[in-house]
Amino acid sequence: MKDLIYNQQDIPKDKWRYGLRASAAVGCGWIATHNALRLMGYKTDIDQLIRYYEWQLPLIHGNAGTSFWGPALCFRSWGFPVEVCFHTRQFDAVASRSDACILFYRWRRQYKLGAHFVALEKTPDGFIGYNTYRNSTGPDKYGPSLEAFLKQKKYFGAILIGIRKREEKTAGL
Repeated sequence: MKDLIYNQQDIPKDKWRYGLRASAAVGCGWIATHNALRLMGYKTDIDQLIRYYEWQLPLIHGNAGTSFWGPALCFRSWGFPVEVCFHTRQFDAVASRSDACILFYRWRRQYKLGAHFVALEKTPDGFIGYNTYRNSTGPDKYGPSLEAFLKQKKYFGAILIGIRKREEKTAGL
């Protein structure tokens, strides 16, 4: 299905390095971007996409992952209409008028904190995410509401980036 990456843990440690680290550890930002492009029918060169993100934050070069604003800057620089939303109550409406979305959220398990990016889309059956969990093997069903999904999972600090297709499919990809 559209060459999506369902689980970054499946990427071999020596393939698609992100900075000095494996994409399996810190690559969710570029993976969400790749998946969002594929959901909209665009192709991209993964190596080029990784280089773009590595140089987005000088000195860090992807070693700590992607900044939360990175995908929005990326898609805007390529000419995509982008809507950034910080209010979970509005996520469903933003996602419904977007061709693809990238969801950023923070999570906590006991004393461990982390953050994650996922690409998602609205379908007639609800929201579907890609590369959501460490054990994902395909699309992950989020249900009819992103707000309810985030509350149920106890994810916090969420930001939704809604992306719409461009008029043409050639520049920057």
